[in-house]
Amino acid sequence: MSTRSRPARMRRASVALIASAPLALAGCAGTVNLEAAPESNAYACAEISVRLPDEVAGLDRRATNAQATAAWGDPAAVIYRCGLPAPGPSELPCFTVDGVDWLLDESDAPRYVFTTYGREPATEVIVDNDVVRGPDALRPLSVAVASTEPTAQCLAATDVFAGGSVAPQGDPPADE
Repeated sequence: MSTRSRPARMRRASVALIASAPLALAGCAGTVNLEAAPESNAYACAEISVRLPDEVAGLDRRATNAQATAAWGDPAAVIYRCGLPAPGPSELPCFTVDGVDWLLDESDAPRYVFTTYGREPATEVIVDNDVVRGPDALRPLSVAVASTEPTAQCLAATDVFAGGSVAPQGDPPADE
């Protein structure tokens, strides 16, 4: 082996590395930076994550940098995170989409935060309502989330009060 061939091989390897660098950087440029939820390593999150769609409401899925997360759209208009603590009883509106109960937090409108109710760990979906409607984003994601078993469900006032009304407590009204 001559000493001349070694620099030539190194030069070819360097050229190949430099030529492939833009491709590698282009693949990383679209990564959405997210923070993993505290219980993102839960088995249920893995079950959901493998079922997430490549497209949500016409938006393509993008790479993320955190476990049990996903994002769709450029810029990201739908963000998914699994592994949050399960919410307890809430005053937030609760509704069902394809068998999955979701709490709706509109406090940061037009960014709406949907959190699963009655599933552990909880899943959060943040939707930019200026780009996509919440139900359109939740439908394909609910299919994936439904792979986990519910432990509780949303209740309506009629469920709690058996369709009746609540009377004030105290003495019955006096007859006139």
